[in-house]
Amino acid sequence: MRIYQLARKLNLSNQELLKVLSQLKIKGKTSVSGLSAQEIKRVEGKLVKKKPSPKEKGLIARTPVVTLLGHVDHGKTSLLDAVRKTNVAGGEVGGITQKIGASEVECKGKKIVFIDTPGHEAFTNMRAHGAQVTDIAVLVVAGDDGVMPQTIEAINHARAAKVPIMVAINKIDKAETKLKRVREQLSKYDLVPEKWGGETIFVEVSALKGQGLDEFLEMILLEAEMLELKAEPEGDFQGVVIEGELDRQRGPCITLLVQKGTLEIGDILVGGSTYGRVRTLINWKGETVKKAGPSMPVRVLGLSDVSMPGDTFRKAKNEKEARQIAESIKEKEREKGLIKRDIFTLESLSQPEEEQKTMNIIVKVDTQGSLRAISDTIKNLESEEVKIDILHAGVGEVQKSDILLASASQAIIINFNTVASSANRDLAKEEGVNIRNYQVIYAMIDDIKKMREGLIEPRYEEKEVGEAQVREVFSIPKAGKIAGSYVSQGKMTRGSKVKVFRGEEVIGEGVIGSLKRFNRNASEVLTGLECGINIDGFSNIEKGDLIKAYESRRVE
Repeated sequence: MRIYQLARKLNLSNQELLKVLSQLKIKGKTSVSGLSAQEIKRVEGKLVKKKPSPKEKGLIARTPVVTLLGHVDHGKTSLLDAVRKTNVAGGEVGGITQKIGASEVECKGKKIVFIDTPGHEAFTNMRAHGAQVTDIAVLVVAGDDGVMPQTIEAINHARAAKVPIMVAINKIDKAETKLKRVREQLSKYDLVPEKWGGETIFVEVSALKGQGLDEFLEMILLEAEMLELKAEPEGDFQGVVIEGELDRQRGPCITLLVQKGTLEIGDILVGGSTYGRVRTLINWKGETVKKAGPSMPVRVLGLSDVSMPGDTFRKAKNEKEARQIAESIKEKEREKGLIKRDIFTLESLSQPEEEQKTMNIIVKVDTQGSLRAISDTIKNLESEEVKIDILHAGVGEVQKSDILLASASQAIIINFNTVASSANRDLAKEEGVNIRNYQVIYAMIDDIKKMREGLIEPRYEEKEVGEAQVREVFSIPKAGKIAGSYVSQGKMTRGSKVKVFRGEEVIGEGVIGSLKRFNRNASEVLTGLECGINIDGFSNIEKGDLIKAYESRRVE
């Protein structure tokens, strides 16, 4: 019995069972490793069958969603077509599958959903829109060509998405195919076959001859079992757009992959600035269906507009609520002019988010000889506070795929002694990606050090900068309460954070919204002068209160 099978029997996760094995000094196992009868007895003796937690009770196993990635002409499309033919008679739905962008395949009574993408650029572009759609990435490698530049890119894109990778070595019918060489090449990228002591599932197929297809599908289901994919069909609905188009006869149409919950005809959806009542649902075969559950791809008709791939849809209570949400988002888009991601620069790095402690970098250099040196130099700039993650390193100019990966992963591109084309510079600007060009290694080191320091959360201390005594309070229509005050110490500045004291007690906090001297707006009022103060966030002010102003100063 394999570990994942025993874990399922004992109602444990694979990781929980591996921990138990470690406690029993049973080492060197992975989720697909076998266990002897004696080892199983030892495990069962240590454990009492685990009961499902309340959170797990509404969950059901769901269909895995798979994307095929790899170098151009290595047979991704051919493999997908071959798999479909084993499930669909005579290509009757060929046109439909291309149009819907997804297809379902059945193996031993279980389904697998394949998302059709033209390559890893589209896969990464979905992530750039905020969508994590894929459960498993299948890396297709031609046995005669072996590992090629786009193969390496695909590996890095899948890893950046934190998606498990399994390998399909294609074209095994060719005389030039060298399986051992492909395994050795991939092992250099930490994709080590199970038979060599690794954890990566490898399958050998021929899309042209139809060889190995059953094992290919079985291994996908095995990987899915190990991932223990679950969803709650009765919970809140969420679906992600795979593609959208304007049908001349039927209007806006989107292909939606249901991620959780259930979608039914008549439901009201909202996603971004698009909303509407679901009028029709069509499955990947072109059949009309009444509802769609988790992991099911479905075409949706009835929306107000065409959506972008990666947009997330949820249900609204009614059309009024959906319209309000959509119009609110549309108004924000109108104010901005265009939806653009914030460019990830040195300046934005100096305003870190609380949990951001990893710096993502893509490296492009001019020669193979400098690739290792530049990458090692960058990795050596890691500190205890900041991890540097090189998502991809390659030789040659910046490509579209590099920009999409950087956009999806909030990474900076370090471009050493190469030049990006004007088209790719424009794309980088559009995607909000910062490409930094260097010819001198020391300039690069200095910049990365600045970026690294920007990720370390700064500490601030609050320092009192002024006091004002409230001598009178005035109520002014529209403006609210104005505190006629005398600045006894320091200064009062518009925008400063303040605390209001009544005796020794702090009774309120806020920010100086307006500051006036003789009915004129003032940005600052100094010691010994009178002024009118309006506090945003606090209105219960009284004569005799004391206003103290503060400013935050960074502690170096």
